[in-house]
Amino acid sequence: MEIAQVTPQIASEPASTARKILLAVEAVLGAACAALLAVLLVSVLFAVTLRYVFGSGFLGSEDLGIWLHVALIALGAPLALNSALAMRLDVFVNRMPARAQAIAPVVADIFTVLTGLILAFGSARIATMLGGISPTLGLPEWVRFGFPGAGGVLILLVLSLQRIAEGRTGPLIVALAAGTALHLGVAYLSVPVSLPPSIVLGLIALIGLVVAAPLPHAFLAAAYLAIAFGSSLPEQAVVLSTVTGMSKFLLLAIPFFLLAGGLLTVSGTASQIVRFASSLVGHRRAGLAQTTLLTSVLFSGASGSSVANAAFGSATFQPELVKKGYPPAQAGAIIAATSVLDNVIPPSIAFLILAVATNLSVGSLLVGGFVAGGVMALCLAIAIHFTASEHAAQPRADRAERLNSAKAAIPAFGLGVIVVAGIRMGIVTTTEAAALAALYTLFLGFGARVRIQPLYDAFRQSAVEASAIGLLIGTAGPFAFLLAVDNVSGLLSSLVAGLGLGPLGVLIIINVLLLLIGLVLDIGAAILLFAPIFLPLAVAAGVDPIHFGVILVVNLMIGGLTPPVGMLVFVVSGVTRVPAGALFSAIMPYLGALVASLALLTAGALLL
Repeated sequence: MEIAQVTPQIASEPASTARKILLAVEAVLGAACAALLAVLLVSVLFAVTLRYVFGSGFLGSEDLGIWLHVALIALGAPLALNSALAMRLDVFVNRMPARAQAIAPVVADIFTVLTGLILAFGSARIATMLGGISPTLGLPEWVRFGFPGAGGVLILLVLSLQRIAEGRTGPLIVALAAGTALHLGVAYLSVPVSLPPSIVLGLIALIGLVVAAPLPHAFLAAAYLAIAFGSSLPEQAVVLSTVTGMSKFLLLAIPFFLLAGGLLTVSGTASQIVRFASSLVGHRRAGLAQTTLLTSVLFSGASGSSVANAAFGSATFQPELVKKGYPPAQAGAIIAATSVLDNVIPPSIAFLILAVATNLSVGSLLVGGFVAGGVMALCLAIAIHFTASEHAAQPRADRAERLNSAKAAIPAFGLGVIVVAGIRMGIVTTTEAAALAALYTLFLGFGARVRIQPLYDAFRQSAVEASAIGLLIGTAGPFAFLLAVDNVSGLLSSLVAGLGLGPLGVLIIINVLLLLIGLVLDIGAAILLFAPIFLPLAVAAGVDPIHFGVILVVNLMIGGLTPPVGMLVFVVSGVTRVPAGALFSAIMPYLGALVASLALLTAGALLL
């Protein structure tokens, strides 16, 4: 008996120790990410002040921002391993036989191990090859590549601690051994295949998705393994392409917009938006559901993130909708469907990613987003009216109440003016506008006397979310490069031209393909991978590139509501505890409304 009591205790000691170390590492990394985001914000605001107040400038401001952003991505990437930010597609694993379900996590960890090794050793090789000093910063050029190398080591450390803490030391050893063997052996392998390297990369990444490997890790590991199948990108070039992909000044707008949305919530300003929306439409049939929709329209001008709005709406509206008599699944479905608008109505992170992938004008895309968002909101309002009209509405707000709620919501509207007017009128760049938006919401937080801890949490969460998005953008770089080398876009253009289809036929085919792609890919990855392929097809067919860019984002945002991925549905499910299957069933009427809006926007693009 004595031995039986002692053995479990001894066995649990490594797990307990690993758990404590893991918590300490995550705390340090979280604090470092929050601090980096704060420094990044200060540096951009300092450059803005010099330019617009003193008429001068800081020569290295853009390079400093880019280097800090790369460091932020490197330090934040390990924190996303065990969260929804890892972008794991677990729907296939859940349907596998029991034996395959036991093997899939090990294979997924092999992709992560490979990613850590590629970043660590690839960055080290680049650092030893690079010479010279940055002319703007006065720092050695290899420093920028040292950040991803450190990030790779941290990914391996956090993964190891997580698996030991979970009591999965054996599978961890297998994953480490297999990943190391593949990393060492790829350079000596040569597998003759008739497929282009970009297609091979895509197939290997697909295996990673099926076993629920983190999406960025699946892309990066696949880019490295493709070397054995004739890829022209050696390890150093894979890492170089990844770092180059995340080294764009425009991408700094993403953490700033995320921060603005987080600060808007903690300051209580978001609740004023809800009050104002309720005063306008709360008295109508399905008034609370219509308030949820209008709040999403108004909140879109602040957060730029559908995931953020889905989480906010779930916590704010779900309990109240259920109290009003809405079935929990229908309430969650309304919240998920209306949160789609945040990545369409400006500021939109999806449009920023699209601009990076295609070099389209951010300002023009944002204007198109206003039109598309209005069409989508109208279609959703009609769907809500007919599916939830039996629920009681609140009393009509009088003129004084509407006026008071409008005054209270003015600070939130001021944020939209800063962002959209500033960018569209050419007063500030997109990144500068995002930084000013973050500063504005920070002042709102100070004005509301928000405590330090909520402010810190907002900085930390925004930094980690931004690092996950940045890593995804970077790791899509090698795939995009190989697609260009293999001229996949040109081949598709020739194929479509051979079919003799007009603009309508081309848009129908592309829309169907995008809807299918949205079933299994996150919107960010889908934009990065397929926008450079489909945009030339649409332009060759005579479709305006901005119009097509808007259609593409709207199309892929619908994928946030469709199984098996349905990121927005899973976010709502996680907050409300309503099963995702029930939400997918209840969301069908609103999904139909969004598809109808897509058809209207497509018809409008053809007419214009």
